[in-house]
Amino acid sequence: MIINSQESTRIFSGGRAIAEMIKLYEPGPIFGMGGFQMLPFYEGARQLGMRHILINDERAGAFAADAYARATGRPGLCDATLGPGATNLVTALVESLNAGIPIVALVGDTHRSHSWKNMTQETRQEELLRPAVKEYLRVEDIARIPELVRRAFSVATSGRPGPVVLAVPEDIAHAEHHFAAADFWADQRATRVPSTRSSPAPDAVQDAVAVLEGAQRPVILAGGGVHLADAYAELAALAETLNAPVAHTLSGKGALSCLDDRSIGLFGRYSRFANEIIDTADALVVVGSKLGEIATKRYTIPRAGIPIVHLDNTAEELGRYTKIDVALWGDAKEGLSRLHEALSDRVPPQRTLFWQEIAERRTAWEREAEPRYASADSPVHMARLINEMNTLLPPEAVVVADGGFASHWTGLLYNTKQAGRGYISDRGFASIGYGLPGAMGAFLAGRSPVIGLTGDGGFNMTVGELETAVREKMEFVLLVVNNAASGYVKALQHAVYGPGSYESSDLSELNYARIAEAYGCLGIRVDDPGQLAGAFTRALAERGRPVVIDVAVTRDPAQMLPAVDSRTLKVEAGDRPA
Repeated sequence: MIINSQESTRIFSGGRAIAEMIKLYEPGPIFGMGGFQMLPFYEGARQLGMRHILINDERAGAFAADAYARATGRPGLCDATLGPGATNLVTALVESLNAGIPIVALVGDTHRSHSWKNMTQETRQEELLRPAVKEYLRVEDIARIPELVRRAFSVATSGRPGPVVLAVPEDIAHAEHHFAAADFWADQRATRVPSTRSSPAPDAVQDAVAVLEGAQRPVILAGGGVHLADAYAELAALAETLNAPVAHTLSGKGALSCLDDRSIGLFGRYSRFANEIIDTADALVVVGSKLGEIATKRYTIPRAGIPIVHLDNTAEELGRYTKIDVALWGDAKEGLSRLHEALSDRVPPQRTLFWQEIAERRTAWEREAEPRYASADSPVHMARLINEMNTLLPPEAVVVADGGFASHWTGLLYNTKQAGRGYISDRGFASIGYGLPGAMGAFLAGRSPVIGLTGDGGFNMTVGELETAVREKMEFVLLVVNNAASGYVKALQHAVYGPGSYESSDLSELNYARIAEAYGCLGIRVDDPGQLAGAFTRALAERGRPVVIDVAVTRDPAQMLPAVDSRTLKVEAGDRPA
């Protein structure tokens, strides 16, 4: 794609040239806060009609870009000025790096003629940002801007996706240059992930077939890589061919609909009954999961001796935690397709006893969970809140869950109704504060309805972005799970040290509905579970502004977690999954 011009050269500032290049990638919204270094880029974005969203904190902007990328598969875009703007990005960029999310972040840098002479806001930001991203690119020659923008999008979307920083010195951004018009083209493959796909070696696929064709109790473990590869149909086809159940990680929720008969739900630190099924498996197919601490319940799953076929597009993840029998290095979609093709001429085994056991465990779990799902407790029980979400939200809804408390409860109990990225949570770094900006990014991705879920602690971190959401007339619902505490920490203190042993985990009792109203949102306060259905109905009907539902949930730290955390030292009698 080349700029529509009869001229062989175009005179642009460096900032305008960057805007021209980004425009060629058909970008979504850019989230950022300007500074002097990046003013020419802002002016270029204005002249080109690009949508830039002024945010109130750079971390929130990068979180919003991350959620946009998850919801669309397209690179998220954010920017920050020199110094504090750049350093504010670090937490969010690490989230995207760990989760494999494509981000292109523009960062202002010092005027090269004056670097290291104590310029205002100068710091060693490259040294801080470089380990937080997949690649750090700094423009040293203005003529190379088209090349380096292409490089940023290419790296962000290829292989295992990730964030890329493009650092732009002040003098580069403000200088003008005669650019060759022919240099302004975009690689259209890099407009979404994956920009390229690779397949596992044929002999490795045959090795996997040898493991699986003799298995009587195979289980598939699906991670976030299924979403990144858009491998939903391929996963379902393999599960059918193997006649195998599918468990998912927090990031992998939605790889298969939670209501699909083959889904056995979340596994790892919290599990409905998947952990027990995995423990009795005689073969595992791991797809797009790093098998980190949460998924493996602090490295106790799977048990030793289960043959493992591990498919991942990042070779260094294969065998990182445990011995695997077959390493399939390749894209999830391609790898699943090759595996399915190699197995498809075989009649799917009946596995009658295996599925009977699964059905019995599912029924037992549902029987255990039902009293909490239907709880009339006031303050509201978390399981009752999530049950209302399961009942009232349509299949196309997108739930954005904040790190920690919010994601563990929804990860365990919320049901996606169709395959796809209908559930977004920041599990790469599990930072608190993602819920509100994540809902913003999902809404701007064109998804609807969007339901964000955050704790009061996470909301406190990013509440200023309500101003952004109101200004931009965003339509989403944000549930604030209000327990007047840093709930996850308080629950862990209770479990490890006993009742009353709480330090720096209590928050003020606040009415967040009133705070939201002051920002211009519709605010709804819920103190009783009987109010939930009406609150949801009213919220989902609101147009032209965000809705904040402040839900008062249990203050009892013994009831704040969905199950026993594998890291705690105490297990109270009766502790069961909700």
